[in-house]
Amino acid sequence: MNSFVKYFLSFFIIAFNTVNSQKLVLNLEECVLLAYQKNISIMQSELQLKNSNIDLSSAKANFFPNLNASVNHAWNYGLNQNITTGIFENITTQFSSMNVNFNVDIFKGFENIRRLHRANLSVIAQQYNIEKIKDDIGLLVANSYLQVMFNKEFFKVSKEQLDITRKELERAKILLDAGLIVKGDLIDIEASLANQEQNLVQAENTLRLVKINLAQLLRLTDYENFDTADEDLDLPFTEIFNETPKSIYTKALTERNEIKLSVANLEIAETDLLLSKSRLQPSLTAFYSYSSRISYSDRLIPSGEFETVPIGKLASNSEPVVSTIEKRNVVGPMSVIDQFKLNDGHNFGLQLSIPIFNRLVVRNNIKRSNIQLESFQNQHEQIKLDLENTIYQAYNDTKASYKLYQASKKTVSARKDAFQNAQKKFESGTINSFDYAQIKQRYDSSLSDQIRAKFDYIFKLKVLEFYFGLKITI
Repeated sequence: MNSFVKYFLSFFIIAFNTVNSQKLVLNLEECVLLAYQKNISIMQSELQLKNSNIDLSSAKANFFPNLNASVNHAWNYGLNQNITTGIFENITTQFSSMNVNFNVDIFKGFENIRRLHRANLSVIAQQYNIEKIKDDIGLLVANSYLQVMFNKEFFKVSKEQLDITRKELERAKILLDAGLIVKGDLIDIEASLANQEQNLVQAENTLRLVKINLAQLLRLTDYENFDTADEDLDLPFTEIFNETPKSIYTKALTERNEIKLSVANLEIAETDLLLSKSRLQPSLTAFYSYSSRISYSDRLIPSGEFETVPIGKLASNSEPVVSTIEKRNVVGPMSVIDQFKLNDGHNFGLQLSIPIFNRLVVRNNIKRSNIQLESFQNQHEQIKLDLENTIYQAYNDTKASYKLYQASKKTVSARKDAFQNAQKKFESGTINSFDYAQIKQRYDSSLSDQIRAKFDYIFKLKVLEFYFGLKITI
């Protein structure tokens, strides 16, 4: 089942509960899905993933050529020659020009290839980061959910024990009337009843608080109309103890998202080092540009008519020297298309850039990248060590909590027999109310310890299964 279907089902269940019963009742899986949708850390990571996808798009675009165009129109006011009079005067002229530039990287020290590889790794790392946050949120929700279930069961047992005490009080009144017990025994039972009523109020208040904590974790505001599903939580059967801590750790190295994220960050650091070294290599770029311009001034063109004009005199006899020249007419500017064709120009070639000395900028960047790579290598080893320690600790804790739960079951069984025997003795008048109350209190305490041991074992077991790559379910 993909995430979209899970989210859809979660929203459908929430809407169904809200519309039909006005009370939102969720099981563990629905709580986890709702937390995924509303958790702010996950939302922030998803935004970072979008940024990484944009960086990936930019890295791919580095292989494309650059193409730019520019258009310019200018007014020139100042001393210029008037083409009709030939006199220099202050006049305004206008010019337009356009330019198109095209260039493409032929070789850039493999920088574009490595930048694309880094962008891909960044996207993968962000995806692992989101999954890691979801893992953490899932464990947190499961713990909070089990706290609600624990307090529900604790409240239920407290209520049942209170009902037993109330019945004992009624029987004690009958025994008092029959003269089998004294007034003090009745008072002791009444005091025990008052104490259990107080404990029930505290258990109810604690249950309400843990429900609110879970609702806040899910970012729900209607606390009163939120509840967890009533599920029969038997002690889960697991084969996880057939595994060794080492085998769980070995599998976790390939399954856990924090390991995958650490490996991705390590590869990013290695790519950053290669990127820094790329800038030591020469780069080769091909370029081409086209340009043209337009003038809006009047111009002189030949008229086809000729005239004779004196150009000087002979030194010997002062006879005039004449020359025949063609007359010119003043006309407007040429058409835009004709001027573009007449004034266009092309420029193309190759540019080779060789880094020689850049004030140690590149060399120092390489050193920084090396340091960063070593730092990520150390972090990766530390994450593996932490994971190994956590798994071994979780394995030992789970086994210990299971043994504690088995011991608590034996204690409950023994104290239940003792309590039932004490009931008979109290009704027959062979023990007093103080001894009876002490035996019942020990029985009540063993029930509480059993519930606590049971849920402690379940949660630790789920944590261990989680590290083995199993889904958290109840």
